[in-house]
Amino acid sequence: MTRIKNLKSHLLLLVALFSLSANIFAQSEGEQIFKSTGCTACHTIGGGKLVGPDLQGVLDRRSEDEIIKYVQNPADFGVTLMPPQALDADEIKAVLAYISSYVPEVKETTEEVVSKQEEGMSAIKKLLLAALILIVIIFTLTSVKNALKATLDQPTESVLESVNNFCKAFLANFPAVVAVVFIGFIIVLKIVFDAMMGIGVTTNYQPEQPIAYSHKIHAGDNGIDCNYCHSGARNSKTAGIPSANVCMNCHTYISSGTNTGETEIAKIYDAIGFDVNTRSYIEGYEQKPIKWVRIHNLPDLSYFNHSQHVTVGKLECQECHGAVEEMDVVWQENDLTMGWCIDCHRETEVKMEGNDYYTSMHEKMKEKYAGEKITVDKIGGLECGKCHY
Repeated sequence: MTRIKNLKSHLLLLVALFSLSANIFAQSEGEQIFKSTGCTACHTIGGGKLVGPDLQGVLDRRSEDEIIKYVQNPADFGVTLMPPQALDADEIKAVLAYISSYVPEVKETTEEVVSKQEEGMSAIKKLLLAALILIVIIFTLTSVKNALKATLDQPTESVLESVNNFCKAFLANFPAVVAVVFIGFIIVLKIVFDAMMGIGVTTNYQPEQPIAYSHKIHAGDNGIDCNYCHSGARNSKTAGIPSANVCMNCHTYISSGTNTGETEIAKIYDAIGFDVNTRSYIEGYEQKPIKWVRIHNLPDLSYFNHSQHVTVGKLECQECHGAVEEMDVVWQENDLTMGWCIDCHRETEVKMEGNDYYTSMHEKMKEKYAGEKITVDKIGGLECGKCHY
């Protein structure tokens, strides 16, 4: 009887764990759908009305069945701004589960952002600091020596005389001169080497853009998925710069920005030819290109495919571009040098589980590298022809 009771307890525990894991999976799937389908472009959860209504407590306002029908075909409810979503009932339920369980993220705020260019000191500044410290040490030692001589009733020397006598004694010591010259040569060589290696490296490059666009507000505060604007990242070599039409998906109705008011958004309207008063495009208007300044550049001899890294490699944008969702003005976070790429290929494990791209080779790789971590370099990630034409 006791064994039967224990068995029942174990079964109940398994059922509870299964239900919990299924619920967590549904929430995770719902979050992915919510962010990837562009819902965040028009809706917030607890952040107030954006373009569409705030979705917090949506199940209190409408039934689940009604919401499913609404999402699949908003036109049936007289809504024309929202396009029909190609989601089945289970996917919409997963999104609703995510919305119901969503807890707003509490972000730490800072009064000012320390510029990346100000971090650390250059080698030249360090040398100047070392020289200053050396002068202070010489002055201090001279003062101590003079104090000792005065105590012993011996003639004292000025700082200049002490330095002069030291130099004479130093130059008379040939091994010491050779050692100092050699150390100085190594330091100068290191400075020259770093300067040569830095050619073409634009880490912390932060140009001024024609429109003050804040990634922190769009990708951070509003939670817009990177791929909503840079849609090419999933399916093509380049991530692409979004056209003004993409901006207008939201800014047809949002004409005032959080930080800049109407000033910067008006530049979008001017470029595309949009009359904010009538909420309509100006007929026959000659559109003007927005001359965005590209930040992340690779040399022409290098080949980089975004879709290979984003879709196949399952990399997050932040792994190469840094925490863009925290940047008001985007800068180049990493140096993007060949060594940086190689280090990443040597350390990054290939994500094969549940990845259809690797289905045919997965078992072969596990057999070949039994018990080993399968990193990118083991599937040809260090071959010259993979990155260079």
